[in-house]
Amino acid sequence: MRKITLLLFLFAVAQYSILAQQTGWTELFNGKDFSNFTQLGGTATYKIENGAIVGISKANTPNSFLATKKTYGDFILTLEVKIDAGLNSGIQIRSLSKADYQNGRVHGYQVELDPSTRAWSGGIYDEARRGWLYPVTNNPKAQRVFKVDDWNEVRIEAIGHHIRTWINGVQCANLVDDMTAEGFIALQVHSIRDAKLEGTTVSWRNIKIKTDNLANESWATHPYAMEVNYIPNYLTEMEKRKGWRLLWDGKTTNGWRGAKLQGFPEKGWKIEDGILTVLSSGGAESANGGDIITVDTYSNFELIVDFKITEGANSGIKYFVDPELNKGSGSAIGLEFQILDDEKHPDAKMGISGNRTVGSLYDLIRADNLSEPDRMEKRFNGVGNWNRARIVVKDGHVEHWLNEIKVVEFDRHSQMFKSLVEKSKYAQWKNFGMGQAGHILLQDHGDTVHFRNVKIREF
Repeated sequence: MRKITLLLFLFAVAQYSILAQQTGWTELFNGKDFSNFTQLGGTATYKIENGAIVGISKANTPNSFLATKKTYGDFILTLEVKIDAGLNSGIQIRSLSKADYQNGRVHGYQVELDPSTRAWSGGIYDEARRGWLYPVTNNPKAQRVFKVDDWNEVRIEAIGHHIRTWINGVQCANLVDDMTAEGFIALQVHSIRDAKLEGTTVSWRNIKIKTDNLANESWATHPYAMEVNYIPNYLTEMEKRKGWRLLWDGKTTNGWRGAKLQGFPEKGWKIEDGILTVLSSGGAESANGGDIITVDTYSNFELIVDFKITEGANSGIKYFVDPELNKGSGSAIGLEFQILDDEKHPDAKMGISGNRTVGSLYDLIRADNLSEPDRMEKRFNGVGNWNRARIVVKDGHVEHWLNEIKVVEFDRHSQMFKSLVEKSKYAQWKNFGMGQAGHILLQDHGDTVHFRNVKIREF
């Protein structure tokens, strides 16, 4: 009898625990009608079937969205989703539709649902705004979890500046961003280019949201989901723990000097509103304020620089720079992550096979899309928009990333790299790119280019 009583007590405790965990959750979809939703964008069909929302793809219509009438700021959202092969979808969060923005076009954060071989489900795309923010390229574990034509459990946490996603219990994205704090939630039926896909479906069910006492239910972040922070000139607590520091503080010239000067240039550069700008001087290389370099030198590191170019502009981020190599006119010498308007600047057509285009290892290795199957084109956000350069150096291994897409990879100690140097403009410089350490440089090439969010961690 005592055993039975104990079992009943433990069962009651377990039930109470489950009930407590469920407290505060709200069903976004009542299973009967769309009274809590409104359709925006395209004209794909939404219907209710067996308690689930089913979106049906339609040819010749833009992206369609079934949006909540209510807006949400901080929340935890859980749901299940199933997608037919060949179709793409997404879940909009903190999203907006305003008459003064592209005639009401839906825009904002989208949690990607991607059953293709690219496998970026759980990544975060900024719909009709900045493009990919977190394409899951650094999280191979997440790329293996989405099940095509089967139900998948999706969890989205939007708490303060942090947006995190999980699919089938595996964390996919870990984003920090402050552009939009509140907006609607919407279920997307993506536009289709292949008429054969018309009629394919995406289904959602068990859609629940919690908006209070989120800290108690927030899941722990996993190390394999790299944190990506887009707040300018700001370090998160996680970044600090991982050794990141601001290489430029967003306000002063501390830590920087002219490549051929003892101090910072007195002209040609401007600091305003957290942005470091090299000013136009007619396109001449290092002829106005001149290049600027870090006071310190670096060997093994990961560097992030956000940049925005003006039309026709040319610049670069150099590393392993030795300012003593070139005492004459022109830029200081080092390995270079090229910054360029590929469409308007003539340098894009020079060099060999595009090795002077944006993201390239200048004059040596062309930048290609190394992160997406069947896609060679880089994901450049365009002139007048912010783009992110990421450079990773571990001993001889070097990577260039453009907007979180790997575009260049090489071993600077390899015979192949030495052969490339021998056929380039750098052949005259002995042991080019082979130094144990060097300065980091932002280039003055005579065109207006903006920089911010310059940060580094050393290995």
